Amino acid sequence: MFKVKNYVLYNYNVCKIKEITKINDKDYYVLVPISDESLTIKAPTTQEGINIRPLLTKKEIKKLIEKMPQVDIIDAPDHKIEQEYKALLNTGNREDLVRIIKTTYLRNKKRQETGKKIGERDSVYFNLAEKSLYSEIAIVLNMKIDKAKEYILETLEKEK
Repeated sequence: MFKVKNYVLYNYNVCKIKEITKINDKDYYVLVPISDESLTIKAPTTQEGINIRPLLTKKEIKKLIEKMPQVDIIDAPDHKIEQEYKALLNTGNREDLVRIIKTTYLRNKKRQETGKKIGERDSVYFNLAEKSLYSEIAIVLNMKIDKAKEYILETLEKEK
């Protein structure tokens, strides 16, 4: 069980546990997403059927960044790509977030190079995956969210 003031990943949102409360004789976490502190989410403390996970450790973040160049892009036809994005977004596996980011980035880059508009569906999932991954890294490494992306890029550049 997590404690009050812990940060957790709920679905794909980094949240802070504001309190633990009772509803109908069951304990619930009261979660506040760091991206929208006006919002509160109540989720049962029992792990059955809910998607609350601890944040990565510094060591796990380092391993994830080292692994990023080897993460494959999603190989799915256009009419099935959104299903893939949705499924990967909810796995809790941060490598899957990297897959979404890489795939959507490359798909939109290809569109731009051929004079087409950026795909809205790709942009939506790109932003969701980035927000989830970078906010988690920012909390763990005690930095601002916009600095997390820079940190990853700088780290990857050093490893070349």
